Amino acid sequence: MSFTALNTAAAGLKTTQAAIGIVSQNIANVGTTGYVRRTLDTVAQGPGNSGVAIGTINRIIDENSVKQLRLETSGASYTGMMADVRTQLDKLYGIPGTTSALDGVVNNFTLALQTLGAAPSSAPARSAVVSAASNLATKIGGIAEGIQALRSATESQLSNDTAAASGLLSSIAQLNVKIAATSDDGAKVALLDQRDQALNSLSGYLDVQASVQRDGTVTVITTSGMTLVDRASAVSLSFDGRGTLGPEDAYSTDPAQRSVGTITATTPGGGTIDLVASNAIRSGSLAAGIELRDTVLPQAQRQLDDLAAGLSRSLSDTSAVGTPASAAAGAGFAIDLTGLSAGNAITITLKDTNGAQRNLILVPSNLNPPASVNRADVADPLATIVPFTVGSDPATFGTAIAAALGSPYTVTSVPEVGKGGVRILSPTSGAPTIMGIKASVTQSTSPDDVTNGKPQIPLFVDSGGKARLYTGSFDGGSQLTGFAQRIAVNPAVVAKTETLVKFAPGTQGSEPTRPQYLFDALTSANRTFSAASGIGGISAPYESSVQGFAQKIIDSQGAAAATAQNLDEGQSIALATAQGRFASTSGVKIDEEMSRLVGLQTAYTANARVLTAARDMLDTLLRI
Repeated sequence: MSFTALNTAAAGLKTTQAAIGIVSQNIANVGTTGYVRRTLDTVAQGPGNSGVAIGTINRIIDENSVKQLRLETSGASYTGMMADVRTQLDKLYGIPGTTSALDGVVNNFTLALQTLGAAPSSAPARSAVVSAASNLATKIGGIAEGIQALRSATESQLSNDTAAASGLLSSIAQLNVKIAATSDDGAKVALLDQRDQALNSLSGYLDVQASVQRDGTVTVITTSGMTLVDRASAVSLSFDGRGTLGPEDAYSTDPAQRSVGTITATTPGGGTIDLVASNAIRSGSLAAGIELRDTVLPQAQRQLDDLAAGLSRSLSDTSAVGTPASAAAGAGFAIDLTGLSAGNAITITLKDTNGAQRNLILVPSNLNPPASVNRADVADPLATIVPFTVGSDPATFGTAIAAALGSPYTVTSVPEVGKGGVRILSPTSGAPTIMGIKASVTQSTSPDDVTNGKPQIPLFVDSGGKARLYTGSFDGGSQLTGFAQRIAVNPAVVAKTETLVKFAPGTQGSEPTRPQYLFDALTSANRTFSAASGIGGISAPYESSVQGFAQKIIDSQGAAAATAQNLDEGQSIALATAQGRFASTSGVKIDEEMSRLVGLQTAYTANARVLTAARDMLDTLLRI
């Protein structure tokens, strides 16, 4: 027996022992999160490549399956958070059809009005109306407070997730340094497992892609193209949370206007990037949190604000509709705006010379110059908005509107139509055609004006500070924003419930005129609700009764929650599929490892027999 055979057997024994160690390590880590199956490469050596030596330790990994796993992990985090918060939001409205749900409370109020109309002299019926109205205001306010609580919780979650993601980015950069400096294969594959696990965890927070470099380090970027980690350098993420949020708190790219937190990336060179403003995060829990806080939940708040505003103004306002009018200056409409208050918007429907139809909205203000108007706070976000200063004398309305509109319109006061009569004309050619004019005009002068001789009554008021009429004013900010939290029953009506059936001063008996009007105003008369509520579309106003709008709100929230849950279930299946694909490639299969172990033990035994035979031969020779 030659020494070559002995060397070959010894090398084979050493290599097989190392391979057995790798297989044993695989078996010991079955089910360990982040562990990737290892194999040992061998290299031929010796004369005629008759021997074998230990090569490199490899991780069995499919980059495509890893990429898909991270993509689905990011998607699952996004849909999971959306479904969770959407479900919590839907629960705030109650189970549709029950007496405690939003639609049930609205129905109870309208039923109380209907009952009072049938028995106007009944004191218990009047008290029931006030009680039902109070319950409705409380319900709307309670849901709105719940929405802001969800926004505040989301703000807190964004802060926690940002800190966690920043920590992972730092860990990945540190692991990159260790991987590049490590020559030991066993230590390196362990570091690679740690880094891949950090990348998988990071993908739960935001959408990332990893590009492996020649030295084993990775560059991490978002799908939008922003670099987060470049070998040993990583950006740091921070979030300037604002704590408890209110309906007026909103995101803005202008730091001076922003009243919620934002995610800021600070580069190693000291530069800063607002990741929310740059839309750099498009999936993961951070993207879901931003969308919920800045879009989904504010829209839910806006729906309730619109409902509260519609509820208040449907009972306190009269609908002023223009009648066709013409003169030498052109054709248009005349309308009585008597009682016009700040915020009582006038909508003029126009047809341009190209045939396109659009709205022109005149917004009265008590300020001079008039208060500015946020386009999102009017019913039609595509309309042309013209604020103007309105005085207390209805005879001056025409002059104020004329100054605000300018050419080509001709505006004159027409007292024969009413104290606030105004005629608005447009030239018959070369200018937009006026198709119609309408306005919702508040009939009371103050919350105490509950016996004004008209069926309208300010039953609901704005309780912010001292009770005041809700008119939709923009003086001092939008009165609409957060009105759902401030709506309350008028104290003047609570103190004198008989005003529900006596609307003229000195009236002796009770009559059903006012309760019947209020019932019809809620259930039959259509109002225009803003496009910002998202009911019926994202760019067009929605026409509905107040009762119908409340039903639409609860229906839309229920449908949105169901859709979010379905998407999350589908994404969960996609994630499970990606995890299964990754496990089939990189996971440890105990049967395969045991089979490989048996083969290696056989090889080990064979190599050991060669060495045993050599030992026995030498012993025999030494005895001769």
